Amino acid sequence: MQRHYTIHGRVQGVFFRDSTRRKARELGLGGWVRNLPDGSVEAVAAGDPEAVRALEDWFRQGGPPAAHVERVDAMDQEEKAFGEFRVR
Repeated sequence: MQRHYTIHGRVQGVFFRDSTRRKARELGLGGWVRNLPDGSVEAVAAGDPEAVRALEDWFRQGGPPAAHVERVDAMDQEEKAFGEFRVR
């Protein structure tokens, strides 16, 4: 399973990308995360469907403690091979 995310809110400057990388690796997911110019964060997660859903739940519950997630946009994508989850 592979999903694309755009996370909106106070999600830059609060260790969101690094925390996402750590959470995704803990869940055994591949993919990436990066900041967008509009202040949101974009991520792609690929792997076991339960693990992808767990990362999405983590996003929706607010991510790392200093973040404030207002909205998570998510959509399925065609699966691609990813190595270790990384910050772009």
